[in-house]
Amino acid sequence: MLQTQIITIPILPFGMVNAHLIRGEAGCVLIDAGIPGSERKIGRVLAKNGLTFRDIKLIVVTHVHTDHAGSAAQVRALSGAPILAHQDDADFYSRKEPMTYCATSWFGKLFLKTPVPHEPYEGFVPDIMMTNGHAVNLLDFGVDGVVKHTAGHTPGSIAVELSSQDMMVGDLIASGILIGGMIRKGRAIRPPFEDDPATVSRELIRMVESGGKHFHMSHGGPLEAGEVLRHARALAKLESDSCASGKCAHQHHKPFPASKSSS
Repeated sequence: MLQTQIITIPILPFGMVNAHLIRGEAGCVLIDAGIPGSERKIGRVLAKNGLTFRDIKLIVVTHVHTDHAGSAAQVRALSGAPILAHQDDADFYSRKEPMTYCATSWFGKLFLKTPVPHEPYEGFVPDIMMTNGHAVNLLDFGVDGVVKHTAGHTPGSIAVELSSQDMMVGDLIASGILIGGMIRKGRAIRPPFEDDPATVSRELIRMVESGGKHFHMSHGGPLEAGEVLRHARALAKLESDSCASGKCAHQHHKPFPASKSSS
């Protein structure tokens, strides 16, 4: 088994936005690329760990929101590494369609009124395009793990499941006050936006039941399996809203199918 190191890259203070570098024996995989302009912060963390952009073998973008995909094109240009993402978010990555957001709370609704979620970034076409039911083995990129489709936060959300039982889940879950924050980081919350809580619940439960123990996310965390399971079970009890049922005004939303990622 390859030994892996998870290096957190703080994009914004207090754990409000994180990217992660997975360092294996034969290479590094970058999980998310932060907001536009984050390549400078990523470069500083690489240098601190004796690495350069050329040590990145793959860029995994967990979903299309600007705090995850904002610097992906720039990091690809600096590293030469391919971008891996899912086809169900492809039209948003390429800027063919504008991104839409399903607020989960008053904070999400208020956050939507700020320019932050709408900050534009350089569009791109992923080099490796995942499809439904498709899993990508990361051994070819120097890391012992697999990438799976975990729809729910957005249609094309994906997560990295490492053999070390660490789960890199993007925005499937968050923690702390509001997002990230300085307190209650061990308490799971919904992120500000979420398309389908029922699908998120199924994916989180699947990951726990398949052996996931440590969950690393973009806002706050990390969280242990017991807290993730508590949150997932609470999500399962929520009534489907108009976004999850496909009855909202967002053109890209359709009823979410049962997950195929465990196949």
